[in-house]
Amino acid sequence: MSGKTKKSAAASLGVIRLDYDYPPAPGDIDHPDSFSCDVYYKVVPGLTFEMCQKGKITDEVKERFEESIKWLVQEKKVKGITGDCGFMMNFQSLARNITKIPVFMSSLCQLPAVTCGYAQKEQMIIMTANGKSLEPMRDLIRDECGVDTQDKRYNIVGCEDVPHFGEAVAKGEKVKVEDATPWIVRKAVHALFKYPKSRAFLLECTELPPYSDAIRFYTGLPVYDSITACHFFISGHKDNPRFGLQGWQDQWDGKQDEYTYGANLTEEEQQELVNPCK
Repeated sequence: MSGKTKKSAAASLGVIRLDYDYPPAPGDIDHPDSFSCDVYYKVVPGLTFEMCQKGKITDEVKERFEESIKWLVQEKKVKGITGDCGFMMNFQSLARNITKIPVFMSSLCQLPAVTCGYAQKEQMIIMTANGKSLEPMRDLIRDECGVDTQDKRYNIVGCEDVPHFGEAVAKGEKVKVEDATPWIVRKAVHALFKYPKSRAFLLECTELPPYSDAIRFYTGLPVYDSITACHFFISGHKDNPRFGLQGWQDQWDGKQDEYTYGANLTEEEQQELVNPCK
């Protein structure tokens, strides 16, 4: 190859947001500084947590959801799309049919790869904000990810009873990460005692990544979460500076664009926000 070529833009991530505002901690998927690439958010007016949990949306919200996906792809040129709620896994198929770029609406999309890394008798712990809420999604996870979480290899551990975390998440309040960390670690360690054949943790809830490092340190096991999922898929679009073709992609400047809840919406869309926590 010879001559100068026009550089590609640095790879960026798109995040579909619930119509739901809360104070995210660093490590949370709604905190821009959680990522090593540019991230762009698009709130879907009317898309509630309850809709995601039930997997049912109105025609109006469905149309907004589809338009939000297209906006992230066409206007922001993102290279991958995720969501800020694990229950958006219910809309994984819908989002995938709108675009050709990778769609990973839940950290559970990593489960097949993690499973392949271990022997059949080895187990994995799936931590979630509420264990009972995740149970109904087992069939969906099987259909979308090709992994049957009914198998005894997968043990779901709910954090709804964790002090400083469970109740705050349920109410949409700010979680005091420093206070919640030892209790999250305690939950993880106790889960490991209960399931000693476990070889990895997968954190389903998008508010659990702030505790990933602590779990890694105190258990010695790998931890996969919504942030590692995003970085995995986006890495497929990133220049490798160590070898191969060089200089073909702009480098990320390490700074996130300032974002406020409801940005990237038209004036009409902003008026449609329901935002029960604002």
